[in-house]
Amino acid sequence: MSITSAVGRPIPNAAGVIDNVNERQSDMTKKLVSSVAAGALLVGVTFAPTSFAQQTTTPPPPSEPAPTQMQPGGTTPPATEPPAADQAQKPPAAGTEAPADTTAEADYLTEQKDDQIATSTYVGQSVYNAADESIGEINDLIIKKDGGVEAAVIGVGGFLGIGEKNVAVPFDRIEIAEQADTAALKLTTTETADTLKAAPEFKTKAQLMAERQSSQPVDTSTTSSTGTTPATPTQPAPQQ
Repeated sequence: MSITSAVGRPIPNAAGVIDNVNERQSDMTKKLVSSVAAGALLVGVTFAPTSFAQQTTTPPPPSEPAPTQMQPGGTTPPATEPPAADQAQKPPAAGTEAPADTTAEADYLTEQKDDQIATSTYVGQSVYNAADESIGEINDLIIKKDGGVEAAVIGVGGFLGIGEKNVAVPFDRIEIAEQADTAALKLTTTETADTLKAAPEFKTKAQLMAERQSSQPVDTSTTSSTGTTPATPTQPAPQQ
């Protein structure tokens, strides 16, 4: 095939020139297509993890509450009260008193039992010997700090005819007998007139302290500082 120029002259090797142009255009088209494909692949790789992360971290939609079932007549069923265990943990409302602790009441006596005797029952009670003679009355009871009656203080002076004398008779030497159908007691002892005469007289702490204080000598060497010394008379000034 021959191609002529504008002046009508033939162009040498015109076909080779055209083929060369077509081949270059084909190569450029292939390179362009390859570049576009590579760019599309790179974009897909870059954004794929982001899309996957957004899909995995999306929270599930909130669940809708179950529909309330209506009872016949269009009324709503009453609300269910919490279990008893939950109610027990709630503090009492303001202005209301908490229930009293009944376990503490077990430590206190509420009534006198048959095997218990009040000390007021002993004080003033007469004590009898084996001959059923009254040796005197109980004036006091000596009780240990850790509990238990240790002795009964009995005034035996009238029985012995020697005036007032208190003897602390050990309590285990006194027998207690309850009168039938009454709260009265009868106290008996094995003490005799001879043992009571020989027994030492009992004194309380107050009596011992009073005796010690009275036996201390009084220091009379000191004088009272409340007295006033008479003033020295003032001499008249000499006349000039």
